[in-house]
Amino acid sequence: MAHYELHHANCFDWLREQPPVSVQGVCTDPPFGIVEFLPHEMAKLRNGRGGVWRLPPTIGGSQRAPLPRFTTLTPQEREHVRIYFREFGEALIPVLVPGAHVFVAGTPMLQYLVQSGMAEAGFEVRGAVMRLYRGFRGGDRPKLAEQEFPEVCVTPRGAYEPWMLFRKPIEEKTVAQNLRKWGTGGLRRLNVDQPLPDVIQSGKTPIIEESISNHPTVKPQQLLRILVRSLLPLGEGQILDPFCGSGSTIAACQAVGYDAIGVEVDEEYFSLLTMNIDEFSALYPKYKGATLEMPTECLPAKPKYTESQQGSLL
Repeated sequence: MAHYELHHANCFDWLREQPPVSVQGVCTDPPFGIVEFLPHEMAKLRNGRGGVWRLPPTIGGSQRAPLPRFTTLTPQEREHVRIYFREFGEALIPVLVPGAHVFVAGTPMLQYLVQSGMAEAGFEVRGAVMRLYRGFRGGDRPKLAEQEFPEVCVTPRGAYEPWMLFRKPIEEKTVAQNLRKWGTGGLRRLNVDQPLPDVIQSGKTPIIEESISNHPTVKPQQLLRILVRSLLPLGEGQILDPFCGSGSTIAACQAVGYDAIGVEVDEEYFSLLTMNIDEFSALYPKYKGATLEMPTECLPAKPKYTESQQGSLL
């Protein structure tokens, strides 16, 4: 039976204390804007006002979730993103076995900085898996001039989320040899006839999942189970989430049957992890991430919208 362990710690400090070549894969949704999860910004989010988090109003009966405003980052803060991920990669790479893959959730505006930093740390950039979904990010008219420029949008409406993929270089001459020695170097196929694709259609995180945790960036179990399952090509090893937040990634590992390690620095989020993981992993017990779509019997019930709410989602 799969098991997991949790650590209340700063992941940089925790990684420096871990034995080398002890983790076979990583899947994480980090604070890729860095500033948005600093203690003072989290306090503003929890108080519902101010800071980098955009707290939009209820529109047409549909409540938007908070979103960090990465357009507010200064050039110095953007450079800090690159440096941050270089240092994160430098702390992470010794802990991984050769050929271990890393999934890092990102945002299109900062993706190049994350990839640059991780590459400088010694990782191979292996592209990304694109999560396609209907979101509320972007597409806004010029602020305070919406009526003056009704046919203008400042940025495109977001419809995808990149899960950047990295690999620690293999140690053997070939991937096959690395697989035999370390069990890593490739990705697990969905089945013998279907490799993992680089585009996954993913809906909004279901209400039943959002109700488990108040974390602002809970990702859907459908997506997470597909991703974590792919990280262990032979189905053996353990997955690390160094920014485990709501615990949804650790729960996905439990559902798939993988051992996992979670590290979380925020005291409030950490205190709820065990309860969250138990609830997330209990959902959709027949779904193990081996298909891109959940079987019909696993799908959560669709919420009922009023006519005005339906219009706001189009």
